[in-house]
Amino acid sequence: MDKAVQILSQHKLRKTPFRLDVLKLFLNNSTKGLTTHYIEESLEDFDRITLYRTLKTFEKSGVIHVAIDTSQTTKYALCHDDCTAHNHLDDHAHFLCNQCGETYCLENVIRPEITLPSDYTLSSAHLALSGICSSCNAQS
Repeated sequence: MDKAVQILSQHKLRKTPFRLDVLKLFLNNSTKGLTTHYIEESLEDFDRITLYRTLKTFEKSGVIHVAIDTSQTTKYALCHDDCTAHNHLDDHAHFLCNQCGETYCLENVIRPEITLPSDYTLSSAHLALSGICSSCNAQS
């Protein structure tokens, strides 16, 4: 079975041609965060509202997550296979390359455990790193 079809089935989402196209973009860039601008440029003949609804559906279902980095641009990245709508496993670092502008999910760099005072409640925490990626370092 095609990986995109498998993911949509696993998350109980309809397998529309548009959703498959969007998901294949994420599968082809599985370690990177994608901007909506990049996604729009990569698709042919699409409706912007449908794209944003698809991204929101994928995010709510645990297919993708917001890749928060030090840029001010929203980026989305493919989730782990075992992410669900109620359990996102995206507590890894996101690395923004200052040279090429790509954002990478660093799955092996996990956000440290955070201990807050007892009268605080944590709703989210993100580990955003920046520097030069391995590809840009190799070109130097």
